[in-house]
Amino acid sequence: MRRLLLHVCCAPCSPHVLARLRAANTQVTGFFCNPNIQPLREFEFRRLEVARIAERLSWPVVYPPHDMMEWFAAVRGLEYEPERGRRCAVCFRLRLDKTFRYAREHGFDAVATTLSVSPYKVAAQINEQGLSLAREYGIAFLAENFKKHDGWRATRELAAALGVRHQDTCGCVFSRVERLLRLRK
Repeated sequence: MRRLLLHVCCAPCSPHVLARLRAANTQVTGFFCNPNIQPLREFEFRRLEVARIAERLSWPVVYPPHDMMEWFAAVRGLEYEPERGRRCAVCFRLRLDKTFRYAREHGFDAVATTLSVSPYKVAAQINEQGLSLAREYGIAFLAENFKKHDGWRATRELAAALGVRHQDTCGCVFSRVERLLRLRK
C-alpha cells in the first residue's frame, strides 16, 4: 500500500479528498501546514476543526509549528497581487515544500494536497509547484484537480454532514482584505 502525505488546507476540503485517496488503496496521513492563515485565532480554529474531523474519520494528521513570519517573508513584495496571482504560487510552494520535506524525512512515497478541490484556486498553478518539488525531492506528487467530477459539490456535502463550515477566504490577510473590498462594491 502506498503511503501518501496529504497537505491539508482546511477541514471542509479534506473529507472528499481523503475518501478518494483511501478508495485508491492509499494509506493517507494529513499534514496541516498553513502559515498563511491569520490571525492566530483563525489558524487555531481551523486547526481544531481539522483535528475534530480527523478524529471522526480515524485519520492521522501532523501539525507542524505555525510560522506566520516565514510566510510574510516569502510573499514580501507580492502584497498587491490579486488572488490567484503570483503571491498564491509562492504560498503554495512554501506550504508544499514543507510537506515534501516532511514526507522525505518520514519515508512517504507520495504527496498530494487538498488545495485543488477549491473553486477559488487554480489547480494548474498548484500542480506546477507540486511537480517541480517532486523532481527536487524525488518523491511522487499526485497532480490532481479534486474539484472535477462534482468534487466541489461532494466536498460541500461531506463537510455539511460532518458539521464543518466552509471559510470565505484562504485565510491570508491579503485575501481577507480583497474579499472585504469586493463586498463594499
